[in-house]
Amino acid sequence: MSEPRRKVPAVDALLRSTAGQRASRRVGRPLFKACVQEVLEELRGEMAAGAPLPTEGTLVKRAATRAERIGAGLTTVINATGVVLHTGLGRAPLPASATTAALEAAAGYTDLEIDLDSGKRGQRTTPAERLVTALTGAEAAFVVNNNAGALMLALAALAKRREVLVSRGELIEIGGEFRLPDIMAASGAKLIEVGTTNRTRIGDYRDAISDKTGMILKVHPSNYRVVGFHETPTVAQLSVLARKKGIPLMHDIGSGLLTSLPGSDEPSVAESLTQGADLLCFSGDKLLGGPQAGILIGSADLVQRLRRNPMSRALRVDKMQLAALVAVLLAHSKGESGSLPTWRALKDKPARIRARTSEVADELGHPDVTIVKCNSTAGGGSLPGLELPSYALRINTDSPENLARKLRTGEPSVFPRIEDGALILDMRTVPQERLSDLAVALRAVL
Repeated sequence: MSEPRRKVPAVDALLRSTAGQRASRRVGRPLFKACVQEVLEELRGEMAAGAPLPTEGTLVKRAATRAERIGAGLTTVINATGVVLHTGLGRAPLPASATTAALEAAAGYTDLEIDLDSGKRGQRTTPAERLVTALTGAEAAFVVNNNAGALMLALAALAKRREVLVSRGELIEIGGEFRLPDIMAASGAKLIEVGTTNRTRIGDYRDAISDKTGMILKVHPSNYRVVGFHETPTVAQLSVLARKKGIPLMHDIGSGLLTSLPGSDEPSVAESLTQGADLLCFSGDKLLGGPQAGILIGSADLVQRLRRNPMSRALRVDKMQLAALVAVLLAHSKGESGSLPTWRALKDKPARIRARTSEVADELGHPDVTIVKCNSTAGGGSLPGLELPSYALRINTDSPENLARKLRTGEPSVFPRIEDGALILDMRTVPQERLSDLAVALRAVL
């Protein structure tokens, strides 16, 4: 062992120190010890590269900070990125009705799988599914824990060991390096690519159909756009072909837009059903504005086959997700989708955003803070290419990366974006009730 590495203190020495014992009492000895071990292992690498040996107090503080951050669980943050459905920050924030419903469900016993009238075993997802069918007009619905799970279940239940036709232009990566071909392989279905990246015709699907074909799958490329010379069949065209051949047509629309959005080509649930899709799947935590969930709707026969598949139990939602989802679906049913935080942010007027921006800028009164126009985005694999006019605080600084890190790790935590060498805090995603918190965070670092 090299001489610098011999100088690294022992784990027990840090645990026995006064500061170490205090940290152990705050976060628990097992967690603190694990963090001490990590910090010391990192230190060995740093010292091998020539870094000096920190004091024991510094090492204890580093390990304690790490342990406290782990013990804190999820940190509530102020989203000043301008990305409304920011995947890294949890996508759709929930309305008060949904958070209250989730809290009440979590705090005690519920009728999760009990029918109140008969006292016998019931179906946990029935309330959410009744609302979904009422909102969409679909024959049946099934709720699972996320949209990737919904697609996986459909492929496994309807097309295992059979061929599934997908356009080459729709072989998407859905984030976190999870790709559609990988999901399909894991389900047991066999991918058959049709057409080309930019042009797929109905004839390409017709030519690829065989007695081994189990499904035609259309996937909305929700996190990118193909522009220029391109072509793809509509759901209506595919539906005619699928029904003629006796093959189910599934449409993964992803974002969960219930009805058409003026000025956008984002496919909606209503459009896809009208055009003849046999089965649809979409997310609960995108444009629906709810908690994480995967929602499947369509033919009662197909949905029942999904429900009976053993994989459905592995993908089921818990009582807190269901309670929150029902509250959000009820808001849509009552015509109150505009009350959902996601839709408030998406539809917010530039004048209102400008007023919030001015309020914070005036409170700070700092010469390096100015108000600028900018563009926000929907994010979360929804409405790609749609720019939402907004206003932001621009902070001129020699090191925007360093200032951004200070804001992220401060109290409260703030996530800005860096643009043209400056720090940008897009106020579209900062609601009125967080303005004073944002001012506190900015004042601490400026």
